[in-house]
Amino acid sequence: MSFQESINQAYTFKGESILLGAAMLDAAPQADTRVKLPLKTMNRHGLIAGATGTGKTKTLQLLAEGLSDASVPVMMMDIKGDLSGIGAAGTLNDKITERCSHIGVDYKPAAYPIEFLTLSDEPGTRLRATVSEFGPVLLSKILGLNDTQEGIVSMIFKFCDDHELPLLDLKDLVKVLQYMNNEGKEQVKEAYGNISSQSTGTILRKIIELQQQKADVFFGEKSFEVDDLMRISDDGRGMISIVRVTDLQDRPKLFSTFMLQLLAELYGSLPEAGDVDKPKLVLFLDEAHLIFQDATEALLQQLETVIKLIRSKGVGIFFITQNPNDIPQSVLGQLGMKIQHALRAFTAKDRQDIKKVAENYPETEFYKTEDLITQLGIGEAIVTLLNEKGIPTPLVHTMLCPPKSRMDVLTSTEIGAIIANSAIAAKYNQVVDNESAYELLTAKIKEAAGEEEEEEKTSGKKEKSTLDTILSNPVTKQVGRTAASIITRTLLGVLGLGGTTRRKKTGWF
Repeated sequence: MSFQESINQAYTFKGESILLGAAMLDAAPQADTRVKLPLKTMNRHGLIAGATGTGKTKTLQLLAEGLSDASVPVMMMDIKGDLSGIGAAGTLNDKITERCSHIGVDYKPAAYPIEFLTLSDEPGTRLRATVSEFGPVLLSKILGLNDTQEGIVSMIFKFCDDHELPLLDLKDLVKVLQYMNNEGKEQVKEAYGNISSQSTGTILRKIIELQQQKADVFFGEKSFEVDDLMRISDDGRGMISIVRVTDLQDRPKLFSTFMLQLLAELYGSLPEAGDVDKPKLVLFLDEAHLIFQDATEALLQQLETVIKLIRSKGVGIFFITQNPNDIPQSVLGQLGMKIQHALRAFTAKDRQDIKKVAENYPETEFYKTEDLITQLGIGEAIVTLLNEKGIPTPLVHTMLCPPKSRMDVLTSTEIGAIIANSAIAAKYNQVVDNESAYELLTAKIKEAAGEEEEEEKTSGKKEKSTLDTILSNPVTKQVGRTAASIITRTLLGVLGLGGTTRRKKTGWF
């Protein structure tokens, strides 16, 4: 079978698909040989990899545009701050004209409906989640706790449920821990068992570590609702939500915390979808290595489990990173679609890494993969994916279509205008601080301290009153005087100054 017949047969699908570009052979684009991506298998997850400057971001834009056009909502993690341009129409230039002629397509600039979200103080709609929504198991994985400490966290959640103490933010969790280790220690011990001070101290240190990465801005109310990620714009296109996390590059713990909670929330709230013609939502995780950086073994296992299961809910996840080796093998094995941009070999280790990367792709008679990876031009990639039957497609060198939207960032004025017109910003950007465990326990401790102080005062007054009553009694006074006289006489007698003098004086009278 010829190259053209092989690729056209492998990359032609019955359902809806996204045009990626034209196949290339011997570095020449074949305009009559199209490479497409079926929407039906986009919930099988994917990988976009390549060195800096090879076109990963533009490929991400291309896929997001195709999904939005197909009425599929998209969520993108914007680590570098270079994805906002999708909200403005692109501009035709010579390079785009030349590329479109090679591929055999017309260029139609378009702006896409976007929503800016944020985990921090960046402009946009605030994303938050409560501690209760994490649950004890997920929270323990994030904190990296052992089995004993995880049991204590479960006990904390049980204690709060039993006593109607809402766990909304991290200060609630800290307050409950302190209470269970101090004022409420006996109460907790009697109802739930003994808690080691050493274990609670360790948990507190882990929470403080999370707080130092400014996680307080993420935990709290109002919790973001999954439905607001899955909106369709008025013109029928899928809404593209861009999470602005440019200030989280040095805070991987917070980034992985958010991602794990989001995936768990999606999995827990969405119904089973089975085989669908197109996904319900697709997530693009730029700089994906940050999710796995410093992650514990338990956290990696949790991520792997969620990634395996969430596709049954109709959700696809695409990891964007420089090198496929940045992704754990257990996760990499779940990614059915791979778009590999160029890798550069500057050292012996680089060559070894490229060889390992090449081994992840299907063998092909048309290319020598190991060499091709280093020879790809900007905006070119080798592609393999899953067809409608879930069978991997043959590897193909592809010249990718240019995005229809702006291949540059929006200005701060343009970003401000989009945020001002947001349909959900007002819903989530209000500062909410409902009464929760922190306030309730603080009030309880103050009330207990006040009652104790009042009891001491009351007890003191009663004691004084009784003594006054006794001393004011005439009989008591007489007994007191008699006792005092006896004591005085006895003392004087002991000193040899007693009765003799008294008697002599009496005799003189």
